[in-house]
Amino acid sequence: MFGAPCAPRWRRAAILVDKILKGARPADLPLEQPDRFQLVLNQRTAKVLGIKFPQALLVQATEVIE
Repeated sequence: MFGAPCAPRWRRAAILVDKILKGARPADLPLEQPDRFQLVLNQRTAKVLGIKFPQALLVQATEVIE
């Protein structure tokens, strides 16, 4: 669940925590937004739930779990 794709977020969170522990006020830290997004579709779970993904969505997915 928290594998390699999450590593950059945890690393960034650690940098922010370090700044706060060194005395920075959380309200003074800049707001950050993600620079990329991932679309992961789990077809196995979708099948159990009776959901079928449109082909156009499958083509756009970063990863498809079969």
